[in-house]
Amino acid sequence: MFEVTQIRKLSIWIFLIPLLAINVCLFISQNPSFLENTIFQVDQIGRSGFSIPYLDGSLSISRASRTFPQYLIFKPSMIITAILLYYYWKNNNELVNKLYVTDENFKFKTFGILSAIFLAIHSVFLGIKFDIQIYKLFRRVVLLLFIIFELIAQGFLVFHLYKLKNKLDKFINKKILIIKMILVTILVVVAFISLPTLVTKGNTHFKHMLEWNYFVGVILFYLLSRFFWIRTT
Repeated sequence: MFEVTQIRKLSIWIFLIPLLAINVCLFISQNPSFLENTIFQVDQIGRSGFSIPYLDGSLSISRASRTFPQYLIFKPSMIITAILLYYYWKNNNELVNKLYVTDENFKFKTFGILSAIFLAIHSVFLGIKFDIQIYKLFRRVVLLLFIIFELIAQGFLVFHLYKLKNKLDKFINKKILIIKMILVTILVVVAFISLPTLVTKGNTHFKHMLEWNYFVGVILFYLLSRFFWIRTT
């Protein structure tokens, strides 16, 4: 199936591009000396000492990525990822339509494309400074909508794939399907449990640590998609 081949190709890039982007930005942030005396000298705000934010929450993804030159990596990477997400959800919608023998836009396609749009918007506005409170709120809302729509899309897609698992028996790894279901469930549960902490002041290190790990958790769904579909000819 053509869609399966496309989904497998898209999945690995949707995982790798943002993962590499945030970690390269982190490396630059912690090692600004590599770019001293060059046109890519690291902005003072974007510099930090060595740490492992996945464990200690010492800095946010935003701080590591929003200043020069890190945003030259982060912004294009996220916009490219958003474009790939569009095609990922589009191909999944076409595949599920073939399997159901129907022609409709499933909810996972709608929410998936919305998540891609909000990821692109967040990337474009990251690092742009407006000293007004509503702009700061706007950025947070956009990022939150990306996460919410992404989780909804992933949940609906897993639901349909589970319903179709017998029809797809020769094309999928059912163990990976179960892992995907567990992953989405964990992401949703963690979001609800963490919500009271996220909406209150303080706990900065916890919020940053959650941000790094949660982002990886969300894109891990796509790495699993790569191995979910058995290679077809």
